[in-house]
Amino acid sequence: MTDPLNPPPRKNPQKRTRIPTRPMPMRSRAALGLAAAAAEGRFMLQTCAECGTVQYPPRDACGACLSVELNWTDVSPAGHLIADTTVRTSTNVYFRERAPWRVGTVRLDVGPSAICHVHGDVAADDPVRLVIKLDKSGQGVLFALPQKTTPNMEDDPHMREMTCDPKFRRVLITDARNENAPALAQALADAGASLIFVGESEAWRPYPHRDALEKTANVKIVPLDVTDTASVAELAGEIGGKTDILVNNARFVRPGGIMDRGDVVFARDEMEVNFFGMMRLAQAFGPAMRGRGADGDNSAAAWVNILSVYALSNMPEFGAFSASNAAALSLSQCLRGELIEGGVRVMNVFTGPTEDEWHQPLPPPKVLPAALARAVVDGLREGLEDVFVGDVAKDLIDRWRAGPKILEREMMDPGGQG
Repeated sequence: MTDPLNPPPRKNPQKRTRIPTRPMPMRSRAALGLAAAAAEGRFMLQTCAECGTVQYPPRDACGACLSVELNWTDVSPAGHLIADTTVRTSTNVYFRERAPWRVGTVRLDVGPSAICHVHGDVAADDPVRLVIKLDKSGQGVLFALPQKTTPNMEDDPHMREMTCDPKFRRVLITDARNENAPALAQALADAGASLIFVGESEAWRPYPHRDALEKTANVKIVPLDVTDTASVAELAGEIGGKTDILVNNARFVRPGGIMDRGDVVFARDEMEVNFFGMMRLAQAFGPAMRGRGADGDNSAAAWVNILSVYALSNMPEFGAFSASNAAALSLSQCLRGELIEGGVRVMNVFTGPTEDEWHQPLPPPKVLPAALARAVVDGLREGLEDVFVGDVAKDLIDRWRAGPKILEREMMDPGGQG
């Protein structure tokens, strides 16, 4: 069984921080389907549309009938470990620094055999379940896990390398005033985060849940205003070198589209918080997090952006807010490309309408803070890139995949808003 992870000791500032290295990032275009599946925690392989053969490794033509109609579909992850070995040295610096590394061959029940990483709790000839995880290069790799959860399973060193588990990590939540801040802080504390910084703007102005935040274990309220470059830079100077996970929950939302508002005041505020706020945070905290991507058991691990699912397709009743989130989504993709050099994951959490005063005119179902917090923690534990929270968000992404232009037309109709 996996040994439980111990709280990491205080870092010796005189010791060199290990420079982040990555596994080989090169993949064929076909193989990028594995990364797309891993981003959402799905187990998908190519399936031939002509003969139904499940393919692995990814390829451009069916290995049985040579058809090029290979569709990525969800398949059973069950299989058996038929061989395994332990790699104790490697020509790749990343694996050499983390040796020994266990690999093996799994015969899947759906047909193909696959070479994969193997969890330490899997014994020879054991039945296993395969998952697709994103490695430090952001590429999808297969990982064989025990069929049933084992004690301390998440503490396996190679499992921790491919996830962003909050256990013993230090977290920054950027907006204490957001209604979801207490639930986020509590969920992260329950997940084992060692220290939770919560950013508070305008400390002189009261808000109803401050006492709840202060009473949450391991929480420290710190001054932070994402609309103020000096405020962001000052806090980054204090805690930027020890922020392992950043959860950006800051947002400004007001109902309204374009013509009915009559001015750009609220639209400017939405961009100032939702877009430029993220940029300020990235410029201040990003470099230190990228440089600490290999800093031991509590290395910098993840950047979390909580976005509206209407970033994907504009909702006219909240048109300017949707547009600011679309801009934030594009910026998040840029940030992902920059942080990947340090092995730091960017996770976008897309939520439908939330239970707050600004979404009161919309009909249920709505996302409660506790549900959002659970989704954030679960996504970190699984090492995901895209998380969809609530029935509205899950329905919208399904419709977006089926046809973005059709969804655009549905969003124009009040009956098509989910």
